Amino acid sequence: MRKKLIISLVALCCATVSAPTFAWWGYTKTKHPIVLVHGVTGFSTIGGLVNYFHTVPWNLERDGAKVYTASVSFVNSSEKRGQQLANYINGLGESKVNIMAHSQGAPSARVTASLIPNKIASITSINGANKGSKVADVIRGIIPPGSYVEGGVNAIANALGDIVNALSDSNNPQDGVAALETLTTSSTWNLNNALGWKGINKNNCSGTNEDVWINGNKIKYFSWSGDNVWTNVADISDPFLIVTSKAFGNEASDGLISVCSSKMGNVIGTSYDMNHVDAINHLFGARSVWTNPVSLYRSQANRLKNRGL
Repeated sequence: MRKKLIISLVALCCATVSAPTFAWWGYTKTKHPIVLVHGVTGFSTIGGLVNYFHTVPWNLERDGAKVYTASVSFVNSSEKRGQQLANYINGLGESKVNIMAHSQGAPSARVTASLIPNKIASITSINGANKGSKVADVIRGIIPPGSYVEGGVNAIANALGDIVNALSDSNNPQDGVAALETLTTSSTWNLNNALGWKGINKNNCSGTNEDVWINGNKIKYFSWSGDNVWTNVADISDPFLIVTSKAFGNEASDGLISVCSSKMGNVIGTSYDMNHVDAINHLFGARSVWTNPVSLYRSQANRLKNRGL
C-alpha cells in the first residue's frame, strides 16, 4: 500500500511538472468574456484550421477564460471595422466584454468604445496602430490617389478579402484604399481627434491613465508591444518586416508599427523581443526564445481578473 502511494505521488508530481497549469484556481478566468480582434488583412479563422491568434484562445480558455474571436473586414477603415465590431459585440448577449486587439484592431476597438461604451470593460492594444504607421505613409506616397495603380491594388486587396470571407464564413465589406488611408499618420490623427484622444497621449510618446471615461462609462485601457524585427531565422515573415522597418529609420518598431504608436492607456511594456507577427504567435509559434507572446495574453487576462473585470 505504501509503495503504491509513493508511486502515485511521484506520478502526480511528474504530471504537474510536465504540464504546468493554473486551471485549479482560474488564472485567466475574467468576470467578462474576452473578445480577440484581428488587424488589417486579418481574419478570425481560415476554414477552422488556421487561427489569426495562433493557440491564444485555447491558452486563455484552459484556465477559465471565456473567449470570442471577432471577424471584421479584412481591409477597411477603422471606423467601418469599429462599427462592425460593435454590432458583433451587441450580438453576443454579454453585458460587457474585455477587448484584446492587435494592430488596426486597436483603433477599431476604440471606435467601438465610442459607440457602445456601456458594453466595454477594457481594451488592450497589442502592437496597435494608435498613431498610424509610417509604412502606410510610404505606401500612400507611392500609390497616388485615383491612379490606375491604386485601382489595381484596391481590386487585389478586395478580392483577397472576399476569399477570406468565403473561407471564414463571414460577409464583411472590403475597401483596400480605405484600409491604407486609415492607417496613415494623418488619418489616424484625425480619428484620434474625433475620438477625443481617449487613452492616447496627443503630445508625448507615452501612455495615459488606465481609467478612460467615455460618456460616463469607465473603461480600462492597456497596451503592450515589441521592439525587435528579426526574432527567429525560421520565420519567413521576418525578412519582409526587416524591409518595412526601414520606414522608421532609427525609431524603435516591430516592423510595421512604431513603439510610440503602440502606446495606449496603461503601457504594460514595449521592449518585448517580438515583431508584429510574433505578437499573435505566428508564423505558427516561430518566435524569439526570449518572449512568449502567449504568456502576455495570459498575464493580461489575470491582470483583468484581479481588477474585477
